[in-house]
Amino acid sequence: MDRVDGLFDLLEPEPPAETDGGAGAPLAVRMRPRTLDEVVGQAHLLAPGAPLRRLVEGGAAASVVLHGPPGTGKTTLARLLAVRSERGAGEGAAAGHRHFVALSALSSGVKDLRAVIDDARRRRDRGQQTVLFIDEVHRFSRTQQDALLSAVEDRLVLLVAATTENPSFSVVSPLLSRSLVLALEPLTDDDIRTLLRRAVAEERGLGGVITLEPDAEDALVRLAAGDARRALTALEVAADGLGADGVDGADVVDRDAVERAVTEAAVRYDRAGDQHYDVISAFIKSIRGSDPDAALHYLARMIVAGEDPRFIARRLMVHASEDIGLADPTALPAAVAAAQVVQLVGLPEARIALAQVTVHLATAPKSNAVITAIDAAMADVTAGAAGPVPPHLRDGHYAGAKKLGNAVGYRYPHDVEGAVVAQQYPPDGLVGRDYYAPTAHGAERVLAERLPKLRRAVRGERPAPGSG
Repeated sequence: MDRVDGLFDLLEPEPPAETDGGAGAPLAVRMRPRTLDEVVGQAHLLAPGAPLRRLVEGGAAASVVLHGPPGTGKTTLARLLAVRSERGAGEGAAAGHRHFVALSALSSGVKDLRAVIDDARRRRDRGQQTVLFIDEVHRFSRTQQDALLSAVEDRLVLLVAATTENPSFSVVSPLLSRSLVLALEPLTDDDIRTLLRRAVAEERGLGGVITLEPDAEDALVRLAAGDARRALTALEVAADGLGADGVDGADVVDRDAVERAVTEAAVRYDRAGDQHYDVISAFIKSIRGSDPDAALHYLARMIVAGEDPRFIARRLMVHASEDIGLADPTALPAAVAAAQVVQLVGLPEARIALAQVTVHLATAPKSNAVITAIDAAMADVTAGAAGPVPPHLRDGHYAGAKKLGNAVGYRYPHDVEGAVVAQQYPPDGLVGRDYYAPTAHGAERVLAERLPKLRRAVRGERPAPGSG
């Protein structure tokens, strides 16, 4: 199974900044908005007076980190900023106008950054501000990001950084604190329809020479999943395929044409980024919430996207103890078995075992009593509640141990009927401290009934009247 259809590679490099969308350029490039009025979506950032509009129109002085999924307009907005800067510089003297520089984190290093900063310093001395656009900023190392700090703080450069990842994970905190972080949202279905219809009709697009049928448009909208570039690329491929193999209606893009062009929609998922955390979080929360269907959906997204199945198996093993525990004692063995299948068999067959244990855990009775118990015990230990081990429990298998009182008075439980004897097990300061509180769910119900009796027997307490 291909990890991602190459047509929709999420890491596909953008065309060079100087590309203006000539006849030979991809449709998605030709249809890039040329003005703010042509931008579709992101109304929350482009309303009059909003930071992003002020930045593009030349009125903002803060650096900006643009965070959003692919195909939502990050590079488009940066290009509009470049056009604005260049036109401003051409209207008169350089002073007062911005100089625009674009770098890609995929191909630039600290040396390139320093060269830009040195040039920005010279331009500032002449009264000209530098706007630095960095695409894929999350791919810069910490050292590279740190190299920007002083220049951004002193406003030597006005930084516009774009990332498909959550900047809280991928951008260093000092840089974030010096920038506005603006989240771009996936385009709505109506936004995608607007772009598709514009691309069909406008001369720089398909020039009105083809007709897009409603069901084909619906298919493209679903395929896009909020990504303009994905929608336009799919439309272009479908249009290019018209007339091939003797297909009738060579000027009509119908549903069949779309399906011939694109056999599998790429999953919006970057296993190194924010979607990695979001999808695995939704997966675990769906299991915890006892929704096997939602859990299977997120499992499928991870598998199709190429997530490491060992990672999925590890999360299932943790979940089996964290959220199910002894409410279903078979949950952890099932998760471990699935992990072994992943290790010994691998994909694609291992997907079946992962799905089996996903359904098992999602439908199992739930209890967090185990994790609550160990966390409470660790909290006590961290707080200093870790007194000496009672003498009768200490190791007595060495010369002189008994002279120290070690193991003296220990009662062997198997010597008595029921294998439970009354004696102190915890340190003095923790006598009577209960950590494990079984629920009434699943198999823990039996433990919930038995545990109080065990505790009374161990502590030598008499049962309460009517408690058995």
